[in-house]
Amino acid sequence: MNVDAVQTALGTEHAALWTYGLVSAFLGSQAAAVAEGSNAHRARRDVTERWLRDHGATPTPPAAAYLPPSPVSDGPSALAALVAVEQDTCAAWRGVLERTDDSALRTSALESLTAAAVRATRWRKVAGTNPASITMPGVASG
Repeated sequence: MNVDAVQTALGTEHAALWTYGLVSAFLGSQAAAVAEGSNAHRARRDVTERWLRDHGATPTPPAAAYLPPSPVSDGPSALAALVAVEQDTCAAWRGVLERTDDSALRTSALESLTAAAVRATRWRKVAGTNPASITMPGVASG
């Protein structure tokens, strides 16, 4: 069953929602994009929780807080946190893709992976990171 991979992806959706809330104080000029990202992750979280319940699993609840890769104290660190959480989301949804043959779940996971990759690219562009897009989102580089 695909439940463990979907639970992992749900965890990244919880972390993304928390992170978008954290960074909103530092990215006032990007408020619309922050709200859009937050709304997208909230919708994906809801769909993912519904999938888990429909498959007899109890969705893992969110943690009280999440630790970004580095402290968030200004605009650049907020952007870095968003890029990191979107990359984590890409990796988790890629993990679902790799572990299921269910066509509906594969479609949902691919949509989730693609949307997170687009958001990560958007945040890299805002941050001035070059290149803004990466090859093979969801695959560890190095």
